[in-house]
Amino acid sequence: MTAINKDLVLFNELVEVLIAEEFENPVAERIDSNKLYDSIDLSLNDDGMIDDEFKSLLSNVLVSTPKTATNLFFNQLFGGRQSKAILGDLLAVMLNNSMYTYKVAGPQVGIEQEIISQSCNLIGYGAKSNGTFPTGGSMSNYMALVMARDAKDPMCRLNGMSKPLIVYTSKESHYSNSKNASFAGIGRNNIRYIKTDSKGMMIPEQLEEQIIEDLKNGGIPTYLNATAGTTVLGAFDPIDKIADITEKYAIWLHVDGAYCGSVIFSEKYKHLLKGVERSNSFSYNAHKMLGTPLTCSIILVNDKKQLHESFSNDADYLYQTDGDDFNLGKTSFQCGRRNDALKFWTLWKSVGKNGLEHIVDKQFNLATIALDYIRSNPDYTLYSFDDSISVCFNYKNIDPTTLCNALYEHQVTVVGFGSFKEDTFIRLVTINANNEKEDILNFFKVLEEFVAKTPELRKVKEVIEL
Repeated sequence: MTAINKDLVLFNELVEVLIAEEFENPVAERIDSNKLYDSIDLSLNDDGMIDDEFKSLLSNVLVSTPKTATNLFFNQLFGGRQSKAILGDLLAVMLNNSMYTYKVAGPQVGIEQEIISQSCNLIGYGAKSNGTFPTGGSMSNYMALVMARDAKDPMCRLNGMSKPLIVYTSKESHYSNSKNASFAGIGRNNIRYIKTDSKGMMIPEQLEEQIIEDLKNGGIPTYLNATAGTTVLGAFDPIDKIADITEKYAIWLHVDGAYCGSVIFSEKYKHLLKGVERSNSFSYNAHKMLGTPLTCSIILVNDKKQLHESFSNDADYLYQTDGDDFNLGKTSFQCGRRNDALKFWTLWKSVGKNGLEHIVDKQFNLATIALDYIRSNPDYTLYSFDDSISVCFNYKNIDPTTLCNALYEHQVTVVGFGSFKEDTFIRLVTINANNEKEDILNFFKVLEEFVAKTPELRKVKEVIEL
């Protein structure tokens, strides 16, 4: 038996350990960060570890790592597993192709391009559209900003920044916008954060007022980041109304759908993206709503020349065969790039567009179950709304940060908290489509039982108020 065969046997044994552990203990036992290196042997030494010890150590690492696929994990904007996507990811690891040229990626180039082509069709982009797979949602937003910068100031690529370019986004948008303005040379002080309404949606009238003000002051409105699923409340900016304004003032419109852009697969919920076909670029993360393993991010552009003009560089040592349409390194930010497309393709191919639609719709159905429970129980205060998979609430007026931390520290469930305007609350994310109604109701059950046997939580709230 070869070394790889032996290690694949070991892999299967470890996976069985992990799955059994997830069933028995859905929440991993927490290790205090200041005790981590004393609890698990993570040291790297001169001599290698022998097989049995190595297996034992790996088992300990697995069972101690936060379990993001279980029915008690509601903390992040990802969760659960889609098995066919895992299959694709494992195959991609075994193949170990880099996606910059057809010469080294072969059919994997076609797989990536098919996903991009079908995604462009779903949002209504035309024949000139294309896209690529960045390393995540933050990088998708960065690439969109760079393309907007270069479209507004073409000489910037050669001479550097020479004009006061202005960026617009909502107060509830992803934090990457601030970093990206710095990286792109535009500057954080040239970002305008537009006010939002009671649901966290950008107010178009406020946007236009700010644009007019910037024009009066000699600024050059350049880029607008609209959000399809804000990080806290899961709100969708009114893209159609925003597009009226960006077209009027010749501003690049990017729709950041990292969180909830996958509603493009749902006939029932795609109306939340009304007007997306008018955008210059759009991004979504299949590792969020669609459940593929991290990371799987896609950015699409309405006109593929923008990708080429901003990111293409000739390199004779790389691009030696085939045309530009098959040498994907010419339209991506990276050179060496892992194959993130195969895991999405194996999922899409196995369940079809209808299967992806079911995955998306299931998450909204689970959110509705949670909303109905909260609305029917006077011990809860609701802060969110329909058509969102972020369910935000408080329970018995207990401080949400204290409650969430206590639930985590006592290995009861993993759920986070968030803030909007003056309120802070628990944020339950129903993004795991493998969950069922009973899993959502069980979350509330374990929360309530934990509070009932932990009276000090009420005292903490009283102290904070005093």
